[in-house]
Amino acid sequence: MNIRTATHLDRDAIHRVHWSAFAEDERALVSKLAIDLLLEGTSPKIISLVAEMDDDVVGHVAFSPVSIENDHTFQGSILGPLGIIPEHQKRGIGSKLLETGMQQVSSMGADILFVYGDPKYYGRFGFRADVAEQYIPPYEIQYPFGWQAVTLNESQAKASPVDLVFVSALNNPALW
Repeated sequence: MNIRTATHLDRDAIHRVHWSAFAEDERALVSKLAIDLLLEGTSPKIISLVAEMDDDVVGHVAFSPVSIENDHTFQGSILGPLGIIPEHQKRGIGSKLLETGMQQVSSMGADILFVYGDPKYYGRFGFRADVAEQYIPPYEIQYPFGWQAVTLNESQAKASPVDLVFVSALNNPALW
């Protein structure tokens, strides 16, 4: 398996990954999000990684910068979407994509990494709901138990709730 940075040339393969990995009622939304994140220019940059097996893209993950308005010392990131083609799931591909991305996000100076997903899966990587509780996403979330975070670098936890600002591709209430 090879993990590498995705390029615009991977657009169709990334779409195919998420289209096959997500349920019928989510696949169009998540596939569009993955492509929008791939093409969106931000600073710090969005990290988009693909997993290849035999020169075929079988997995994808994105890590997008997160900020707090008027707090230039805060550096955060949010993971998602993560998708693996079903026939390649349960082989450690998602874990390898996550670990590689987490290392890159950490080396770029992010203090905290957020995710909105299954606590059983993401808990294996250190994500916890209590770490995320003082950080408010821009939209009300449908499943509050899925809002989690992991501390990557030494950071001071926020004592009172703060509103997060996401990249434009994530500013869609249907995602939450």
